[in-house]
Amino acid sequence: MDKPKTVKLTAADRTFYIVLNAFLVFILIIVAVPIWSTITLSFRPNDFIGTNLEGMFLPFWKWDPSAYKALLGNNGFLLAFWNSLKILIIGVAVALFLTIPMAYCLSVKSLPGRKFLSVFILIPHMFNVGMIPTYLVVTGLGLTNHLIAVFLPVALTTYNCLIMKGFFDGIPEELKESARIDGAAEWYVLVAIILPLSKAIILTIGLYYGVSFWNDFFHAMLYLSDNKLNPLPILLRNILMASGMNEFVEVNAFGNADVASIKAASVFLSAIPMVIAYPFIQKYFTKGTMLGSVKG
Repeated sequence: MDKPKTVKLTAADRTFYIVLNAFLVFILIIVAVPIWSTITLSFRPNDFIGTNLEGMFLPFWKWDPSAYKALLGNNGFLLAFWNSLKILIIGVAVALFLTIPMAYCLSVKSLPGRKFLSVFILIPHMFNVGMIPTYLVVTGLGLTNHLIAVFLPVALTTYNCLIMKGFFDGIPEELKESARIDGAAEWYVLVAIILPLSKAIILTIGLYYGVSFWNDFFHAMLYLSDNKLNPLPILLRNILMASGMNEFVEVNAFGNADVASIKAASVFLSAIPMVIAYPFIQKYFTKGTMLGSVKG
């Protein structure tokens, strides 16, 4: 049995890979250092005396979890976290419920008025109506001081819809036609044939929406005036500004923990849901976006 042939790298190839690996290590350091600095700052004890660089190399046994105890033991933080979690879960479900049917309709070549509908959804993408008309619509519908106001105005975006539509275009038309010949309605074709084959794009678009809703600060500030409805980004904003402005008192409610440690711990805790979700979706991420861009 012949042994597989190995490709010998030339000097130029080896040089290229060395430079490429060095560049990737450099990017890794740029990304990792701020994250590590935030983590170590969140565990820094109150009596620590030294520079930020020295704090980054503080031994593990000297770390102080007081900031995390203060945050997790504070009802305001837990309530804000729960509000953000509800916005994330309900918002992604509503967004996918609106995006999937729209994208499928645009992918059906026999749909009457398909070109008009495509142009119709492109208009608001190219010509944003602005904040004031959107605010008037939301307030006119009585959605202010409801969590739905945070995600509903942006629950269907043209960009995500077109990516999903491109993915649906890539599914063989024969599968759809065979079901239609058997008398299946379009909703059945979507549910029974298209969706089982579209796990990659659904998770990818769901991740897009999820990151957007979890980090949404502007809509919450605009439509929510009840402090009990404030999501995590609003609370984090108040915490981050508390040391420089006296009008916010959130930090005072977290006990004797160091203000800087509370800031770092709150930023780190707010990133945990996305950090947990991303590894499970990563394998579908590139597949979903690339397949969705083959046809359009």
